[in-house]
Amino acid sequence: MKLLHACVLGLFVTSGCATTSASRQAPPSLPDTAALDAEVARAMAATGAKGLAIAVIDDGRVVATRAYGARNAQGEPLQTDTVMYGASITKTVFAYTVLQLVDEKKLQLDTPISRYLDKPLPEYPDEQRYSTWSHLADDERWKRITPRHPLTHSVGFANFGFLEPDQRLRFHFDPGSRYAYSGDGLILLQFVLERGLGLDLGAEMQKRVFDRFGMVNTSMVWRPDFAKNLADGWTMEGAVEPHDERSTVRAAGSMDTTIDDLARFAAALVRGEGLSSQSFAELTSPQLAITTKSQFPSLQAELPVEQRRKDLAAGLGVVLFEGPQGRGFYKGGHNDSTGNTLVCLPGARRCVLILANDVRAENAFPQLVRFVLGETGVPFDWEYGDRVFWDGR
Repeated sequence: MKLLHACVLGLFVTSGCATTSASRQAPPSLPDTAALDAEVARAMAATGAKGLAIAVIDDGRVVATRAYGARNAQGEPLQTDTVMYGASITKTVFAYTVLQLVDEKKLQLDTPISRYLDKPLPEYPDEQRYSTWSHLADDERWKRITPRHPLTHSVGFANFGFLEPDQRLRFHFDPGSRYAYSGDGLILLQFVLERGLGLDLGAEMQKRVFDRFGMVNTSMVWRPDFAKNLADGWTMEGAVEPHDERSTVRAAGSMDTTIDDLARFAAALVRGEGLSSQSFAELTSPQLAITTKSQFPSLQAELPVEQRRKDLAAGLGVVLFEGPQGRGFYKGGHNDSTGNTLVCLPGARRCVLILANDVRAENAFPQLVRFVLGETGVPFDWEYGDRVFWDGR
């Protein structure tokens, strides 16, 4: 699948198709830190969130990192260098790493993964760190998978094979034919890099991202030194959830990080540092239409054509949207006690990054993003479904 432009997909009709950038809203002034502090305090009071950290990027530079509330049940303060769970924002950092390998011609986005493997995928032994490729032995569609498919969540798998009723990995549609969020798709691409190319993903991400951008408190696996300044989490019911000490590199979401560290990556990403112009364009251009009412459940039925959104598409490792300020991209991260979001507007090279160690903070994400960046068009209703958000009043 070659790069699909907005007009070809019928998407983003205000971006180079029906109108010009002159019709877009000018970026608003960013709030000062005192105003940001006050708005976050209101958001935390309204949602009951115990802890939240936020970073603001302008013109590709980090201009503010702030942390609020508690990092654990003892009430110790959350700080900008407190280690927090990156959750699925890991997927974006992984995609960035993969695109560096593409730039170095070690991988091609549209070459079948079978070309990189020494034997058929289902013949590899099942390993706990990956998935159960042996379950695909009777379905040769695995031969059609290319690296672009995992990065656009279009492999055809469920989110994870172990979530299937019989815990068996299977295809639900032909690779590349539609979007359906899949962590196992990213794990498959990790497998190709490690077993096919002989790379160590953790070492590659450490070298290519964490060391490069001075992310000294970020890792794909647990480090004992994290324990001295670590965030536990709070669930929707207000229960404390201890931080999970992840011992296995998982492209789908094992990264621990801090707001200081991840802000550095976000700033580099929105300015395209470390990627060729072609790879940055691939990451931030529409690759595949998104055709469902919401992101989860991942295998829900596609909407009728006339009901599908035209402002929403998959990029590589991110979701693209079109709004009043032009094209943006974002990626969320979530578990029972974590809520994260990264929203970027590449035209102005602006981003807001929120890492929350209390999942209840997600109810304020639309308002906090709006407060920092103005109206952007982030599809939070697609991301979170029918959730009722705090509107700032």
